[in-house]
Amino acid sequence: MPSRPLAAIRMSAALQPTVFSDGLLARLCATVELGPLGAGTEILITGWGCPVISDETLDGLPKLRAVVHAAGTVKGHLREAVWRRGIAVSSAADANAEPVADYTLALIILAGKRSFFYARQYAAGRIHSLAHGTGDGNDGLTIGVVGASRIGRRVIERLERLGYYRVLVSDPYVPGSIDLDDLCRQSNVVTLHAPALPSTRHMIDDRRLGLMRDGTVLVNTARGSLVDTDALVRHCAAGRIDAVLDVTDPEPLPAGHPLFDLPNVLVTPHIAGAQGRERLRLGEFAVAEVERLVRGEPLLGAVLLENLGRLA
Repeated sequence: MPSRPLAAIRMSAALQPTVFSDGLLARLCATVELGPLGAGTEILITGWGCPVISDETLDGLPKLRAVVHAAGTVKGHLREAVWRRGIAVSSAADANAEPVADYTLALIILAGKRSFFYARQYAAGRIHSLAHGTGDGNDGLTIGVVGASRIGRRVIERLERLGYYRVLVSDPYVPGSIDLDDLCRQSNVVTLHAPALPSTRHMIDDRRLGLMRDGTVLVNTARGSLVDTDALVRHCAAGRIDAVLDVTDPEPLPAGHPLFDLPNVLVTPHIAGAQGRERLRLGEFAVAEVERLVRGEPLLGAVLLENLGRLA
């Protein structure tokens, strides 16, 4: 019998080296014995590209006691059966939340100056330097944060540290937060951080887009399904609101979609989460979580079944 627990990694082979450096793998191997997934596996380390862990898979893993996910959401590959069998689940979502919050803050600051709109106008020769003009600015803007999620809370903290924004929050689980309709009416920038659930699908629909004042900027780094894309196209095409979208519905948008061509819309290919060198944060979190598990300590990234229904 090995002196260390048996563990296996299931994730995209191409992505694994970007998440687990040689140093992190060496540290992991000092705690567990890495090998192929099999009947003796006690700890399963997953990541992007992991297939669904089905009941049949679980039947072949009688000793499995924990799944440690070196990425964000676990909904894509884990089903309730994992928790029902008493298997502990952990996610590196906290580690992934940091770059998303940083990216969102950067977008809000740029959106406050309407940077993306002015860049396209400048390139088309429609405007000249605004160095001594009126332009737009961030001081005193009202930022509406939809969803005090793991990422939403970090965005709120960053905005409050800057000190020159008025921050509104709408979240049904947060006492004292405001109604979403009121947030849409009052905000200069609306930033989305709610999970993708049946109850949140198209929460930003034609009616709520209509509640937003002219010149409002919608920022979405959460889930594309939160926004009614067709309605958004109409409001942006009319020039009423601007949009900065890192996620869309559908994702990706088909070639030639009108959102790509509108001068007041910027669409990026889901890059807010950990990219490149940032992915090592996920591996670091996962390795530390495995170490805590083996030492018998509480998991910092524990995902509980009772919370699964309102997680991203």
